[in-house]
Amino acid sequence: MLMRTDPFRELDRLTQQVFGTDGTWSRPASMPMDAYRSGDEFVVQFDLPGVSADSIDLDVERNVLTVKAERKSEVGDGVEAQVTERPRGVFSRQLFLGETLDTDNIKASYDNGVLSVRIPVAEKAKPRKINIEGGEDAKQINA
Repeated sequence: MLMRTDPFRELDRLTQQVFGTDGTWSRPASMPMDAYRSGDEFVVQFDLPGVSADSIDLDVERNVLTVKAERKSEVGDGVEAQVTERPRGVFSRQLFLGETLDTDNIKASYDNGVLSVRIPVAEKAKPRKINIEGGEDAKQINA
């Protein structure tokens, strides 16, 4: 149902995360995720601790789900940071969704630093029974 990510886009994403958009070295930004099927929907959960819900952008175009979020620095001006291990900046991740998912009815929620995206399985992809017609011995079988 979820399709593998395009390796060239992943390589480009990793390169941007490691080297930054300005060509300087930085730590990789992360947006770890879990994806699983639960009944008639797929659930994808992204870890985004410290990210404001207002800075999360979620969109779908041609079966590509794009998640963008920004974690801003909490250190004010004139403060000398001693250790900065937590990634900051803009995070982005794309998932290629299969044709069997209903991208028109995606729902998302954000709670305790976890973005949960629920994508229903399209009706056309669900198992259904097909009637066999013909005489007295007509019966139903699973399709």
